[in-house]
Amino acid sequence: MDYTIRIGGEAGQGLQTIGGVLAKVFARSGLHVFTHQDYMSRIRGGHNFYQIRLSDREVMSSREKVDILIALDLNTISIHRGALSEEGIIIYDAAFIKKGFDSPEFLNIPFEAIAVEAGGNRIMANTVATGAVLGILGMDLDIFEDIIRERFSKKGEEIAGKNIASARAGFDHAVKVCTRCDFAVPGPGGTPLMLINGSEATGLGALMSGCRFYAAYPMTPSTGIMIFLASKAKEYGIVIEQAEDEISAINMALGASFAGTRAMTGSSGGGFALMVEGLSLAAMTETPIVIAEVQRPGPATGLPTRTEQADLLFVLHAGHGEFARVVLAPGTPEQAFYLTNKAFDLAEKYQIPVFILSDQYLADTEWTFSGLDTGRLRNNDYRLRSEALEGISVYKRHGLTENGISPMAVPGESGHLVVTDSDEHDEEGHMIEDAETRIRMTQKRLLKKLPLIRQEIDPPLLYGSDRPDIVIAGWGSTYGVMKEAVDVFSGDYAIAMLHFSELYPFPSTEK
Repeated sequence: MDYTIRIGGEAGQGLQTIGGVLAKVFARSGLHVFTHQDYMSRIRGGHNFYQIRLSDREVMSSREKVDILIALDLNTISIHRGALSEEGIIIYDAAFIKKGFDSPEFLNIPFEAIAVEAGGNRIMANTVATGAVLGILGMDLDIFEDIIRERFSKKGEEIAGKNIASARAGFDHAVKVCTRCDFAVPGPGGTPLMLINGSEATGLGALMSGCRFYAAYPMTPSTGIMIFLASKAKEYGIVIEQAEDEISAINMALGASFAGTRAMTGSSGGGFALMVEGLSLAAMTETPIVIAEVQRPGPATGLPTRTEQADLLFVLHAGHGEFARVVLAPGTPEQAFYLTNKAFDLAEKYQIPVFILSDQYLADTEWTFSGLDTGRLRNNDYRLRSEALEGISVYKRHGLTENGISPMAVPGESGHLVVTDSDEHDEEGHMIEDAETRIRMTQKRLLKKLPLIRQEIDPPLLYGSDRPDIVIAGWGSTYGVMKEAVDVFSGDYAIAMLHFSELYPFPSTEK
C-alpha cells in the first residue's frame, strides 16, 4: 500500500490544515508518512500545494503520481490533473469553483454546503474535506475525532461537536458517491508513529541539549526552529529573543553563551551574511555557539520559499582569519535531532562555532519515526563553575594547553575575573600586538584543536551494494531520495549511495 494525496489551492485556503491533520491521522494509525509543501512567498493568493505520501512501509521521499487530488480551486485542476495516477481521483466542490466536470476521475463533494448543513458554518469546509478523504480511503473517523477534540478543547464542546458532525457528513457523503474508489488502507491497530519535520527536530535537539537561549530575526525557512522553541519557552525556561536584525541576533547569542548558557541562533543565507562578523568574534573569543543555516535559493533574497543547497562553500569559508569550525548537514529529521545535540557538545567541548546546515526541503518535510532514543544524547557540561574553580589561584581564560582547549569559566560563578577580547590577546585575555603571542594563539585555536575535532567526526554512510558499479553521492537533505533510488534499482544494478551528513572537517583516517 502506497498512496499519494495532494491538496492544492491558494494561500489562505487551509491547505496546511487539511494536510497537517491527515498526516497526523495516518501517523497515529501506525502508517508511514512523508509530506512536503510547495508554497509561494505571499500571505494570500498564488498557487500552493501540500503533498502526503502514506504507506505500510517506510517512505522518505515524494512520488510524482497522485492518487487523490483535493482541488480547492480551479487552478489546481489545470496544473495537477496530468499528475493523476491511472486509478486516481480529483475531489472538488463544483459550486465553489463554479465549474463541473463529467470525467470519471472527478468527484464533486460540496464541501461548503455540507459544512453549513452539518456544522452551521462554511468555515468547517476543510473539516468536511478531511472527513471525505478518510471515507474514500476506507478509514474510520475515531482518530480524526480525537484530534478535533484536542484542537478545539479551548473553544468548548459545541464547536468541537459541530466539527465532528461536519467530518462525519463529509465522510458519509464520500463513501456514498465514490463508487469507483478502490483504496485499501490497513485498519487501525498499528503502533502510532512520531510525525516531525526538520525544523521541529532541530529545535527538539536543541531543547534536549540544554539550549536555554535562542535569538534570531525571522527569515524563511529557518523561522520554524524559533517557533518550535518559543512554543516550549514557558515550560522549559527558554529565553527566545526576536532580534531587530541578524547582527544583533548572533551577538545576543554570543553574550548568553559567554555568560554560561547554551545558546543558538539561526537564519538563512541572506541573514547569515550579516552574522559573519559575529562568527569571527565567536572564533577569536572562543565562545561556543550553534548556528542553524537553513538554505534557500540566492543571491540576495532569492526565492524565499524554495529549496537549494547553495550555501555550503559560504558556510565553510565565512569569517575572516583562520579558525576551527564544524559543519553538520542532517539528511532526515532524526539526524537533525541527533546532530543538533552533537553540535552543542562539540561547540562547548572545543569552544568553537558549529553549524547545522539544512534547507527548506528538510525544514518543512515531515517524516514518521517509531521514536527518538534520548539515551544516545550527549549532555556534558564543559564549563568551569564555582566548585571546579576552587583551589585555582590564577585563572587564564585563554591559557595555552597541550590540546589547545583553555579552561572556560562562567563569569560571576567564581572569584576569578573572566577576560576576553575581540583583538588578538594573551592567555589572560588582554589584547596584544606581538607576533610571538599571535602565532601561539593561532596554533592553539586551529592547529591543536582541528586534529582532535576530526576524531569526533563520523564518516559518510555507505548504503547498498558492498561492491557497487554505481555510486550516488550527496549530502544533507538528499538522503531520502538517494536511499529510495538505491532500493528501487538494487534488484537490477550493483548500486550504492554515499551520503555525507558531517561535512567539515572530514573525519580522521586513523579511525
